[in-house]
Amino acid sequence: MPARERPISPHLQVYRWQIGNSLSILHRLTGVGLAVGLLALCYWLVSLAGGQQSYATAIRMFASPVGLIVLIGWTFAFLYHLLNGMRHLFWDVGYGFERTQRHLSGWFAVLGATGLTVCVWALIWRLTP
Repeated sequence: MPARERPISPHLQVYRWQIGNSLSILHRLTGVGLAVGLLALCYWLVSLAGGQQSYATAIRMFASPVGLIVLIGWTFAFLYHLLNGMRHLFWDVGYGFERTQRHLSGWFAVLGATGLTVCVWALIWRLTP
């Protein structure tokens, strides 16, 4: 007996992607990234306690191109999660629910996190001997 074609839910045919879903998904992903980054932070602290050789190995790993990309990504995740969390705090007290305000605050969270990440790493590279 051939498989019967089942109808697709009507909302999938009329659904339109919105900034709100992207920001929500990004907030969850950055939360996961922060949790994973916490493991890297713990590794760094354990290597610091493990002695000079252990610490040198950890620093070499974090200073590698892949390590720097991970650290820059972790910085963005932290800053985005912070700014978007502040956005949610404003919502908790009843501000910013209008469509324009929601979109502006969402773009502020994304662009603010991006700009702050660039500033933090420019400062780090400037101060690194």
